[in-house]
Amino acid sequence: MNRRDLVKSILAVAAASSVLNPQRVLASSSERMPVLFLGHGSPMNALRDNAFTQHINQLGKTIPTPRAVVVVSAHWVANNTMLSATEKPTTIYDFGGFPKSLYQMTYPCDGDPSLATRLATQLSEFDGDIDQNRGLDHGAWTMLHHLYPEANIPVIQLAMSAKLAMSEHLEVGAALQSLRNQGILIIGSGNIVHNLGMINRSPNAKNADWSIEFDGLIKQALLERDLGQLLAQDRTKYPLWNVSHPTIEHYVPLLYAFGASTQSDTVSFPYEGFESGSISMRSVLFS
Repeated sequence: MNRRDLVKSILAVAAASSVLNPQRVLASSSERMPVLFLGHGSPMNALRDNAFTQHINQLGKTIPTPRAVVVVSAHWVANNTMLSATEKPTTIYDFGGFPKSLYQMTYPCDGDPSLATRLATQLSEFDGDIDQNRGLDHGAWTMLHHLYPEANIPVIQLAMSAKLAMSEHLEVGAALQSLRNQGILIIGSGNIVHNLGMINRSPNAKNADWSIEFDGLIKQALLERDLGQLLAQDRTKYPLWNVSHPTIEHYVPLLYAFGASTQSDTVSFPYEGFESGSISMRSVLFS
């Protein structure tokens, strides 16, 4: 059986179940790394000390310490499934109009070129390749700053290929499952709801009804492993999808995290909440 057929069989098993197993993984596999999806929101979260950033810091203290981290960020879309293969990734300031203190922050972790090269080969059927110059964008370093503040764990990023359909992004995530048994933490970084055109920056901004509805829809789909909802196959929900994601790049990292999860994982939500009314900050933990 080739890799694509194997991945499809994994997804078929996921689709066959309507509800996740409520029990945690068996003791024989309890040392597997979990999988995370983090809502990263504004780059200013790198500087903030609040309930959202504190929960990320707590996750770093409670989940097993990885030997390396692979991040799929909403802010790296490429023509291929690229892996960053830099020895010392730079800190990318891919934003504008923020305080000087944010541009003075760095995340001086190591990269892992050998891991990146191995993964590029492993993902060859998805046009896997390496980028020897890529640093860490804010979807990665602003969260890692809170998760592993000492920057003492190697990090590589995986770019989402613009050529892939949503189901194929899920397949790439499934192809990464074996990394969990190798001490490698997989993180998807985006937002389950992301509409910058409808944000409300007032201190008492009310969460939009449509944002609450979509966030709840995806939460339930994750709990039930409902691929129809996760892959936007229900046409009656298209208006809700369109307002929740005018562009899809902040949602797709969730598919990588879900794809890397298994039927035996428990899904939990370490943080639930919104930023500026139209940005879901929900985190998802598969463990």
